[in-house]
Amino acid sequence: MPDHRHATPQLPLDDSMMSSPLADESRLTADVTIRPGRRYGFFTDTTLCIGCKACEVACKTWNALPAEPNHLSGLSYDNTQQLSASTWRHVMFVEHIGHEPKADGGAAPAMPHFQNRWLMMSDVCKHCANAPCLEACPTGAIWRSEFDTVVVQADICNGCGYCVPACPFGVVDLSEDDGKAHKCTLCHDRLSSGMEPACSKACPTDSIVFGELGTLHERAQRRVEHLREAGVDSAYLYGAPSADPQAQSPATGDSGRDLAGLNAFFLLTAPPGTYNLPEHPTRASRRIAPGLVAGLATASALTVAALGVLIYG
Repeated sequence: MPDHRHATPQLPLDDSMMSSPLADESRLTADVTIRPGRRYGFFTDTTLCIGCKACEVACKTWNALPAEPNHLSGLSYDNTQQLSASTWRHVMFVEHIGHEPKADGGAAPAMPHFQNRWLMMSDVCKHCANAPCLEACPTGAIWRSEFDTVVVQADICNGCGYCVPACPFGVVDLSEDDGKAHKCTLCHDRLSSGMEPACSKACPTDSIVFGELGTLHERAQRRVEHLREAGVDSAYLYGAPSADPQAQSPATGDSGRDLAGLNAFFLLTAPPGTYNLPEHPTRASRRIAPGLVAGLATASALTVAALGVLIYG
């Protein structure tokens, strides 16, 4: 009797997967059912990143973003260099080389035999729970979507640029082509159609994982515990709640003061600055009151000094 276990099913053309978009495709690709009103984000595990840049290519392809100028930066293998209005995903290459003392008192590069010290991270907009860019936008062009992501509507943006310095991560950028602000939307159009974001779908190692935040936090904490059991004591979460009260994750804190967590958070094995991330990111709105007080105090002091000159010559 013939074995039909591996036979390819022959579907009518109207029922073929290629004839129309799949409903809830994300259930097949990411085991996630996307529904409005739930909180979604990315968990990026830098220990799994191989620097293939598939996420960068997928992001540019889906969003029709132009390629970067064709040149070599000279900065390791990183020619993209940073996030921009036309680069919403950036894979960072950090050559982490140690040093050993020399007889003359200097230091020489040192690396373990047969080991590499590359630190790689796919950077992206963090979609902050308390988004400073959203607070700074005067036109409402930046809004929080039904999936708890932060999106820029370019047709409403007036190009004022207030969002650019407000972002503590240097994510938002003004385009030289249209003068509008642009950044990652966490593929809002794909989410609305039940599809996984392009970058996480393209990641071959699951370094980038898409899902509901609660599920991602649990997965991330298990990964940290596994790495520490394996001897990677430096592993920690950046932008997510930590189960270890002695190792509070950066970028989290009281919802009224800090960013209250990141919807796109990371597992790191080196200090945040190594990955060009701020140690303690803050909201620009927190600095308004101190700045105002300092300005008034300076104005008062100058006024008193001027009166003193007028009165006493």
